[in-house]
Amino acid sequence: MNVRTEGEFTYADAGRGSPVLLLHGLFGALSNWTGLINGFSDRYRLLLPILPIYDATSNVVPSVEGLTRFVLEFMHRIKIGPCAAIGNSLGGHIGLTLALTSPEMVKALVLTGSSGLFEAGMGGSSPKIGNYEYVKERVGYTFYDPAIADKQLVDEVFDVVNDRNKALRIIKIARAAQRTNMRDELPKIHKPVSLIWGLNDTITPTRVAHEFFSLLPQVEALHFIDRCGHAAMMERPEIFNRKLAPFLEKYA
Repeated sequence: MNVRTEGEFTYADAGRGSPVLLLHGLFGALSNWTGLINGFSDRYRLLLPILPIYDATSNVVPSVEGLTRFVLEFMHRIKIGPCAAIGNSLGGHIGLTLALTSPEMVKALVLTGSSGLFEAGMGGSSPKIGNYEYVKERVGYTFYDPAIADKQLVDEVFDVVNDRNKALRIIKIARAAQRTNMRDELPKIHKPVSLIWGLNDTITPTRVAHEFFSLLPQVEALHFIDRCGHAAMMERPEIFNRKLAPFLEKYA
């Protein structure tokens, strides 16, 4: 996996073949997609732009629309599109917005734990962001098996949320995502969609997946993965890849 920088865009670029866009979530990182990259880089060119979620100096508006414009500009900059897009959590929300506003750039969508309808927040009304054990607990809440939230991952999140400027930007984006409900817009998205969901997702629970299934006109499949939380491609990569492969073969 090569990490490249072109202008304001930093992105991972792995493999060769038809391009597939990978969109991470609010606390996402390149490492979230290691299993997918290992499984598909022999067949596809996998591109993962690092979204300017933590960058307080960025001119990108901290909203779903602002991040979607950033992704669209990235696609134009490196000359890809139309292509399939895979989005986790906030990344799924951005993928949906991209398909709605720039349908010519999207062949198909894969959503896993996507926001856009409902998502639970990081915790109570006064998050104890300076408390390491609290942050560890909340990061573990993302997964069915809290042990997946190893020290490196918890340390990364702890450092981010304890940087005041980064934390404020994250809060703005999280609140904007919750305000940007797509229930009325989903029937207008006429792209093939596959839903791959953790059966034990507590942030976007299974009822959210069922609602996406009922509202999106061209959903081809709804897959649930048992003993799996909010980041299925990270927690159950082998099963996730098996569910994903036929869809990419058809549309990527």
